[in-house]
Formats: sequence, structure tokens, C-alpha cells
Amino acid sequence: MQVIEDPTAFQQTCRSAGRVVLVPTMGALHEGHLALIRRAREVAAGEGTVAVSIFVNPIQFDRPGDLAAYPKPLEADLAACEKEGADLVLVPKDGAMYAADRSISITESLLSKHLCGATRPGHFDGVCTVVLKLFLLSHATAAVFGEKDFQQLAVIRRMVRDLNVPIDIIGHPTIRESDGLAMSSRNVRLLPEHRRDAPRLRQALIAARDLLPYGERSAATFVETARRHLTASPFFRVDYLEVVDAETLQPVAAIQRPAVLALAGFYGEVRLIDHIGLHP
Repeated sequence: MQVIEDPTAFQQTCRSAGRVVLVPTMGALHEGHLALIRRAREVAAGEGTVAVSIFVNPIQFDRPGDLAAYPKPLEADLAACEKEGADLVLVPKDGAMYAADRSISITESLLSKHLCGATRPGHFDGVCTVVLKLFLLSHATAAVFGEKDFQQLAVIRRMVRDLNVPIDIIGHPTIRESDGLAMSSRNVRLLPEHRRDAPRLRQALIAARDLLPYGERSAATFVETARRHLTASPFFRVDYLEVVDAETLQPVAAIQRPAVLALAGFYGEVRLIDHIGLHP
């Protein structure tokens, strides 16, 4: 496995590597990330190259404290990448990814209006900008992203469509802990009492989804059912809880086609997200 710190050197290496399958990450790798690398290995097959990026992208953080607290266990991350069969790993030096006087960014103006986009100004501009840079640097023909960040995945797919980026975007199902909590690099920052309480996020979503077989279609009822579970917690603070169309991510009043019940909230300063599909 080759570890590269200079983005230009990474670009040159990828250019001569043949078929490249990219797994963009911000490090602090857990089983969810490792599943993405394994999927990339499958897509690359025997002749392709699996490239992983480890970069805590500063321009997608809306809270300086969140950026400062983001875990960076680089040595363990690199060992995990090697174990899972990554061929190249980009670990940019500080300041290497963006010019000091950068003046260009990518903006998405529809899918990012709600959910995380509504409460994290500038977040998806930062995501789109860094992901497009990584696509260009890696010359990847395919990239693998987790479906846990379903809004991010939808925005990236829209960017690829609208800008005619020649890359296949592959989504991978959310990987969960045994108690249902979606795996996240932020989970390690939860206090013990918060971690014990956190499975209620998944439980709240399932309780709402379980109304579907009984004929319920009102988005407000799904939201209220989930909210009752969440507000019963003495620790969890809801950021958003909303039903949106699964494709357009626009709010819906009734479930008439595939939709998503999405939530985000805080345990202290730790922000967690999750979602569940609602299919009539």
C-alpha cells in the first residue's frame, strides 16, 4: 500500500494506475468505512486500484468546535486500509488541498435546502467542492459512499449528473452497531450515558415506519411518532425530524411514493444523524 501526502503526486500516480475506485473518508475509520473499502475492492476486481482519501475537510464544518474535536487516529486508519486491501491512500498535508487564495467552490441549490443543509450553512458547498477535487485528483471511474449520509449521497449524485462527471457513484447500506446505532466516527465522543441512550434514534425511526402496514400515510403522524420516542430522552436534543421525497429531498405531506424519515440531533456537542425509508 502506498501512502501519498502530496495531492499532485497522488494525481500523477492515479493517472497511471488504470481503473481506480475511490473511497473518500475523513478518517477515524470504523466498520462502516471498512465495508466501503471492501466494496471498492469488489468493484475494482483483480486489475483495478482502490484509492482511499483521509482528509478532514475544514470547509464543510459549520462549527469550529466540531472540526477541532474530530478524531484523527491516522496510524490505526492506515493499518485498517492496508488490511482491507487499499492500494493507495491520500493523506494530504495541512494546507495542501486548498490554495490560500482559493476563490472557486461548488454550490448545490435544491437538494441541500432542507435537513442538514438547512441547519449547517455552507456544509454541502464544502462537500461538493472537496469531492469534485478528489474525483479529479484520483481519475476514478467509480466511487463508493455510505448511505447513512443519504443527503450527501443524493447531492453528490446530483453534482455528477449536472456536471457530467464521468464516474459511477455506488451507495453502500448503513452499517450499524449490534444495538442499532448507525456507525459514525463521532460515536467515540459520546459520554457513556449518551451512548447507552443512543439506540433510541433507530428505535424511533422503526416505530414510525411500523405505521405503514396499518395504512398510515400522513408525514406529520410519522414525525410525531418518532418525536415522542426522541423527546423521552433526558439527553437528546432534536435538530431536525422531517419526511422528504427519497429522490428530490423536498418535504412531503403524505407518503405517495418512496420517502425518507430523517433525523439529526445532539447528545451534548456530538451531532448524530440517521434515517429510514418509507415505501408505500
